[in-house]
Amino acid sequence: MAKVEYADAIKTVSGALTKINKKSPHAGDQKMVLATHRVAATTNPNCSRIYLRGLSSITRNSSPGADEMAARTRFATVAAAVATRAKDVSKITADQEAFKAQKDTPGGRKTLKAWYWLVELAAYDQAHQG
Repeated sequence: MAKVEYADAIKTVSGALTKINKKSPHAGDQKMVLATHRVAATTNPNCSRIYLRGLSSITRNSSPGADEMAARTRFATVAAAVATRAKDVSKITADQEAFKAQKDTPGGRKTLKAWYWLVELAAYDQAHQG
């Protein structure tokens, strides 16, 4: 097994070191190299991992089903509603007060954006489910 010794200045390595060029005629022969390395106080000193992923594991072979298309539509609609509500001047003060009132309760959302998502998802589900 090979050993890698990182320089003292390198604390973490995370993400894709090489990517697959999907437009290349040789894309099927390429591999994506993903690496992780962290320094942590653990009993196991081997905190580095390297993964190889081929094109077949990132290329979809089937078309999305009805459930997936419904989920995509729901996400896109709610994301647009969140963006619109966050910029709506007539609702900002009331939204901030409602957010602060629920923030420290059990199950309360800790960020205003998360609260917007909670409210808009509930509104979408109510409008489309009953």
